[in-house]
Amino acid sequence: MEYEPALKDLVVFLVAAGIAAPAFRALRQSAVLAFLLAGVLLGPFGLGRFTDTQPLLHFVTISDPHAAEPFAEAGVLFLLFMLGLELSFGRLWSLRKEVFGLGAVQVLASAVIIGIVLAAFGVDTSAAVVIALALALSSTAIVMQMLIEERQAATNTGRTAFAVLLFQDLMVAPILILVGFLSLGGGALLPAIGQAVIGGGIAVAVIALVGRYVLRPAFHLAAGEGGREMMLALTLLAVIGASVATASAGLSMALGAFLVGLLMGETEFKTQIEVDLEPFKGLLIGLFFMTVGMSIDPMAVLEQWRLILGGALALILGKAAIAYIGARLFGRGRASGLRVATLLGPAGEFAFVVLGAALASGVVDTQTSGVVTAIAGVTMLVAPLTARLGASVAKKLESYDESVKRVPDDEPQDGHVIIAGYGRVGRMLGELLGEENATVIAIDSDPKRVQKFRKEGAQIFYGDAGRSEVLDKAGLENAAQIIVTVDNPAKAERVVKAVRSRRNNVPITARAMDREHADTLIAAGADFVIHEAAEAALQLAVCALQDFGMSGDAARARITRAREEIYGDAEKAEKPEEA
Repeated sequence: MEYEPALKDLVVFLVAAGIAAPAFRALRQSAVLAFLLAGVLLGPFGLGRFTDTQPLLHFVTISDPHAAEPFAEAGVLFLLFMLGLELSFGRLWSLRKEVFGLGAVQVLASAVIIGIVLAAFGVDTSAAVVIALALALSSTAIVMQMLIEERQAATNTGRTAFAVLLFQDLMVAPILILVGFLSLGGGALLPAIGQAVIGGGIAVAVIALVGRYVLRPAFHLAAGEGGREMMLALTLLAVIGASVATASAGLSMALGAFLVGLLMGETEFKTQIEVDLEPFKGLLIGLFFMTVGMSIDPMAVLEQWRLILGGALALILGKAAIAYIGARLFGRGRASGLRVATLLGPAGEFAFVVLGAALASGVVDTQTSGVVTAIAGVTMLVAPLTARLGASVAKKLESYDESVKRVPDDEPQDGHVIIAGYGRVGRMLGELLGEENATVIAIDSDPKRVQKFRKEGAQIFYGDAGRSEVLDKAGLENAAQIIVTVDNPAKAERVVKAVRSRRNNVPITARAMDREHADTLIAAGADFVIHEAAEAALQLAVCALQDFGMSGDAARARITRAREEIYGDAEKAEKPEEA
């Protein structure tokens, strides 16, 4: 059988994803660092350097790093798409001051200072401008992945960092246009910028119109007829299609993914999409970090270690200082400012894109590009460490900085009720609880039902409540009670087990079809089960006894004893299970 290098590379990557990353997480280290180090070690500049003399190393190294680049880029797209899901157009508009204020200050001030330093070292003016702009950018993938891992993405610190990163993503297209202009020697800059603005505006408008009038109905059709597989296929089509649209207009592909994420974040399918895409996003992002690690040459770093390490340290400290000052000017406290600064200090993935374009167009020479690429790679390699250092110092300043607390709009619901199943029973229950000012979050797998009650103002989401990830998105961690009204016995049991797998102490009340179903739900972990058949029989019995001449009070008393006997037997049946 002919040996396939691509299959072997896949196995090497899966070993890193399945063993190295969990090992680092067990040591309370970021999985980002695990993938970066794995890329350095297993790439062509690591152990791959010795495959000619040690053929066995060929089986544990990546043979073709470039083959993984398209998948790595897809990881960044899905990360931006997931971030778009978490936001809304209202929240994005609320960040406009940070995006175009703090973001502009950070990028432009960093670029000016870096450019002055490069010019002082004798770097050509055009090259200095391009390199300065490239290094002024930070890594959206690394920063947001670390914030998500630490559950800090919804804090003011996370929102501030994301606002700056969003402005940086918007700057990629103008920077690449500038590289092309510098390679031509001038004259075509304004037409190029005008073309990019017009093309970008058209692309954004098309994405918005398609998302509003085509995408949502298509998701309803897929959810109602095709199931989760068709929804996943449609999501992939939406992300890739929007990315291609913005790329064709001369903008960042990540911007298209982010915009379609914003559109889908306004729909009832948000929760289910997040759950279905999370594993794919994690693997693809891990592959992206490995490709970054594979671009770092440890031998080149050792040969010019003073220049590269000194440049990396100066870059991190300089950008961090600018970001901290900017954050403070825009009202952030000391702890939040320090946290943002240490996140944004290292360089980003777009530095490689800009430097590659500059090298291909002759704006930057090979030697300079190699050194700058090494500096950028080293800063990205230590990004998880600098972020952890910043977080530990920021904790000591938290008493002076109230901005590290969550923004109220982004907090998970606290003390709310989750209703799994929003049919006739669930809807009546939700309305009754709502009249008593209880906060109710409903989950249902019928897209038409979800669409109908969302229009009526219910807080209901499409998803499978039997999956613990969907329950987590509904705020299971902070829920006061779970009520299961799903009419399918097997699904109801799965929901109860999913809740118990996440929380042992939350009260679970469930609806049972009959006595056997009730016993199954109690064994699965439900605290109290309503016998639907028994309750109907008891209510009918009240009327029957009164028709036989028994007084209303006596009939109700008899039914109360019967109810106690029924539920008492259920409790007795539960005790042996508990013992």
